[in-house]
Amino acid sequence: MTDAKTQEFQRFNVTFRIQHVILLVTFLLLAFTGWSLKYPEPALEHAGWWIRLWGGPKTAGIIHRVAGVTMVLDFLWHCIYVTYSLLTGKMKFDPVTTIVPLPKDVKDAMQNILYFVGLSETKPKFGRYNYIQKFDYWAPFWGMAIIGLSGLVLAFPTKAAIFLPQWSANWIWEVFFVLHSDEALLAITYILIMHFYSEHLKWENFPMSMTWITGKISMDAFKHEHPLEYELELKENPEAFKNPGNP
Repeated sequence: MTDAKTQEFQRFNVTFRIQHVILLVTFLLLAFTGWSLKYPEPALEHAGWWIRLWGGPKTAGIIHRVAGVTMVLDFLWHCIYVTYSLLTGKMKFDPVTTIVPLPKDVKDAMQNILYFVGLSETKPKFGRYNYIQKFDYWAPFWGMAIIGLSGLVLAFPTKAAIFLPQWSANWIWEVFFVLHSDEALLAITYILIMHFYSEHLKWENFPMSMTWITGKISMDAFKHEHPLEYELELKENPEAFKNPGNP
């Protein structure tokens, strides 16, 4: 739907925005406390003040566990909400608006690369989500499986040991630690480079896209960044696009 006063398009409802804010806050807490817990040695000049900032290893560990459990609950809430929306028909599958990766996304990625290196004269036309946004969405699913599961095992070792075979006792904890730590580092690096650029440093969004707060996008940005969805909305709901200032 469009906003007649501000000429904006509503992309995300309040539920999705709340889920994203919880994910944002817990991710930052996990990244900051996790880094301090990985390098807590006071002898390291760059690490000593950082672990003290979070109240020491014990307090940082408590914050880390609470944030981790909160993130898992937020993730489950999102999955249940999306499933409910699909089953009740509030959300429907459409190739233009779906978050599900499609063969077109591979073609769009290739065409976009060719465009940026000067081998194509036209950019691909995206629907509601481009291929990078789809990757952003699905990455937490395997991240949650790896980081979340290993984190729960490390947070509750005595309970987890009940389900672990005896023959793995000498090495399984090191494996879980490596999985948890390295996958978290990968997630932090990706967010800082790809997601931060896309939503903050990209010229048209600098210093920050406000969509994650308001759920809205300007009509100009809507037509430019998601032309296929714009054409679909114009076709299905033309009256909403007859506001002053809209073509």
